Formats: sequence, C-alpha cells, structure tokens
Amino acid sequence: MAILKRGLAGEPVKILQAKLGVAADGQFGPATEEALKAYQKDHGLAVDGIAGPDTFMALGLPELILLTVGTKGEAVKKLQTALGIAADGQFGAGTAKAVTAFQEKNGLEADGMAGPVTLSKIEVFAGVFSPEAIATSQSGTVSADAKPAEAGAAAAPKKSIWQTITGLFS
Repeated sequence: MAILKRGLAGEPVKILQAKLGVAADGQFGPATEEALKAYQKDHGLAVDGIAGPDTFMALGLPELILLTVGTKGEAVKKLQTALGIAADGQFGAGTAKAVTAFQEKNGLEADGMAGPVTLSKIEVFAGVFSPEAIATSQSGTVSADAKPAEAGAAAAPKKSIWQTITGLFS
C-alpha cells in the first residue's frame, strides 16, 4: 500500500517533509509524524500520523497518490464511482480488475494500480495531475536542468517514485 509512516525513508518522504515545512532529510521520524498529525487535525483528516491518498490530495501532492489493493478512503471511493463499480472506499480485487480493464482500454500499462498516469485519464481526477506531478511520480524528482533525451538515444526506463522507499523491513 502506498502510504508514508514513521520508519520509512526515501524521496516521497522528502517531498512530504518539504510540504509540511520540516527538515527534508527523507527519514520519516518523530518530527515528521508530529507535523503530519498537526496538518491532519487542522484539515479535518483522520489524525493518525500516516500519509495516504486522502492526505496527499489535501496537501496538494498528487505525485504521491498510488491507489492499490489495501488502500482505503475518499480517493478510492471517487475512483470506484468513476469506474462505475460499487463505491465502498476499499480498494480490493474488484477495484483492481476494474482499474486493469480501464488501463487496457486506454492504452496504459495494465497493472491494476491507479497512480498519477492512470488517474489523470479519469475525468474526476484529470485537473489534479499536472505534467510535472506525473513526471515526478515516475522518476522521483524533476530537475530544473534536466535535458530532453537526444535524438536516437534510448530514454531511461521510468520507475515509480515509490520504488525509492526503504525502511521498516529493509
């Protein structure tokens, strides 16, 4: 499940920390947890110190949204409604199957997970995802001095920003 909580480290944690105004060292520790809880309390979110899709939406961090099996909340409910399936807010096998079908129909990588690329193709989410947010979600960072690939050069494979996460079990 694509959530951030105490004990995790990586680029998504740095992005979250920068948005919360705490030292962006990439380590989700006590200061990050307390800043997150304060934000959640001030914005009417569940105050659990865990950042998931609904918190990312509220923070304006769409590049960190990844809905997958086990994810819960309003973002999942919005997705389910848009896909025309029962909207219980729980991302399970049925939602994964509907996401895979949507991805196949729209020429996307059919992995059954709804990240920024998939969600940007769904009308209710379309305005949330800028090209920069999508690029960040795929590469981890966007550099102001990044240069486009030269003609004939192979593009670097895109990876999910979530692949940079370490901690807890590493």
